Amino acid sequence: MSIPASFHRRTIISLLAASTLPIAGPALAQFRVEVAGVGLTQMPIAIATFRGEAQAPQKVGAIVKADLERSGVFRSVDTTGVAADESTRPDLAQWRQKGADSLVTGSITPLADGRFDVRMRLWDVVRAQDLGGQSYAVTAADLRLSAHRISDFVYEKLTGEKGIFSTRIAYVTKAGQRFTLWVADSDGENAQSALASPEPIISPAWSPNGAQLAYVSFESRKPVIYAHDVASGKRRLLANFRGSNSAPAWSPDGRQIVATLSRDGGSQLYAIDANGGEPRRLTQSSSIDTEPAFSPDGKYIYFVSDRGGAPQIYRMGASGGNVERVTFNGSYNISPAISPDGRWLAYVSRVGGAFKLQVMELASGTVTQITDTSADESPSFAPNSRLIVYATQQQGREALMTTTLDGKIKARLSGASGDIREPDWGPFSR
Repeated sequence: MSIPASFHRRTIISLLAASTLPIAGPALAQFRVEVAGVGLTQMPIAIATFRGEAQAPQKVGAIVKADLERSGVFRSVDTTGVAADESTRPDLAQWRQKGADSLVTGSITPLADGRFDVRMRLWDVVRAQDLGGQSYAVTAADLRLSAHRISDFVYEKLTGEKGIFSTRIAYVTKAGQRFTLWVADSDGENAQSALASPEPIISPAWSPNGAQLAYVSFESRKPVIYAHDVASGKRRLLANFRGSNSAPAWSPDGRQIVATLSRDGGSQLYAIDANGGEPRRLTQSSSIDTEPAFSPDGKYIYFVSDRGGAPQIYRMGASGGNVERVTFNGSYNISPAISPDGRWLAYVSRVGGAFKLQVMELASGTVTQITDTSADESPSFAPNSRLIVYATQQQGREALMTTTLDGKIKARLSGASGDIREPDWGPFSR
């Protein structure tokens, strides 16, 4: 099978039984979150230091602050020299003077059984209103999760939209000759290994209910698709047909996957029942068709094809047919991701030799370039459609980034010496 030289390296790898992946560096247990940029309208919020936080294994208040800043919706107000916890009504006039519109207070108390009692309260500083609180009795291992749930509570109370901080992401690392598929918190922390292999692992894809991860493994010296059960750690074979099996994408109802198979010659899209069975061919071109992505309503499949001479993004009905081209700006566009609300298409475009993340408003076709980096890959939307996670390179190292849809607020999730790749953002918890 011949591959056009212009195809992006990730697309090539998804089609060929490559022996190496262009990722390097160990996965680290801790990441540094660096938030850069200023949004046009941000809510000023104060996150008071939680009482007892200094003695706790995790700094819950600091995690909440980082979550809310990374969302692009909030701007943190300096809390130096002002103490407050959830047990008493704070001096809201003092916080108004600091410029805060809202205030989060809380405490972390060790319990006799080794767990921690985490409590918080949210205040509307402007209206002097108590907006409610939450409490959790958690193990030390779940302190981070309690912080993310607090962030979700605050985000939803103040914006009216569901928060995404307690969701998870999947990504791949390569350390030496060892590849690892990780499941981590939405900020990249608390990573748990789902699979380790001396052979490449690529294209992780969350099932709609968040219970499974489909991925491509080269353990058989060719691309084979598996489904990994996140809770039990068990996996099952999804596609091991003659030739290459790659680029899995779940249908929104979770009943099937669409993948790129070369079983009949060429690389074409096929639908496969999620429980296994005979594939059904969806595309009938003599070109390479790959990287499928469903629309959230399940009616359409977006995919990459070089049928026009160079890689572009196309759309067809979920059963195949009625193919129409979607991208027209530039001669090279790949890696489509559709926002869960159906409004946006994120993809990677080659611009003057650089690979840059683009966002298209599907209704108008308006395209915005939202990064200034030059090696962007693998965009994936948060389940509330407000953030995108993607892989890129900064200062010569590969890194995982999140960005708001306008590109104004970016956060780098990066270890001191570790590189990560192939991110996919999981659904809301169920």
